[in-house]
Amino acid sequence: MPGYRGHIAGGLFFGIMGVVGAVMLGWLARDPMEIAGLVGFCLLGALFPDVDTDSKGQNLFYSLMILVDAGMIYLKMYVWAAWLGLFAMLPAIGHHRGWTHTWWAMLVVPLPIVLVPVLFMGVREPEPFVRFYLAFLLGYFSHLMLDGEFT
Repeated sequence: MPGYRGHIAGGLFFGIMGVVGAVMLGWLARDPMEIAGLVGFCLLGALFPDVDTDSKGQNLFYSLMILVDAGMIYLKMYVWAAWLGLFAMLPAIGHHRGWTHTWWAMLVVPLPIVLVPVLFMGVREPEPFVRFYLAFLLGYFSHLMLDGEFT
């Protein structure tokens, strides 16, 4: 099982390959900010399964969450910041290599990326959020694959 560096490398590889494939297939425009965001979400997904234990991956994940949450508060996006804070606490309800290392968590954990904007914030066009859901899911998959969860 790789450490946080291995999971970052795996998430970065999957994220870049996913973006390259999506651009080549015409599914994604060459918008540098969106591409950076998608790769970032892939990296967060790659780190997420290990945030249920005291680790460098956990420290990095939550450092990024604090920056994003503070940025949303600064931009007066209080509802988004509240949702992020709520979902960032979820790993605390389990033990290491518990529910965060399952295939169903890989599918369910990033669902709020799409469901919160659509169900609670009145967003009518979910397609951009689906891309970020898939990016997080791809990173999560890379983590579980590198940990040997699919063998």
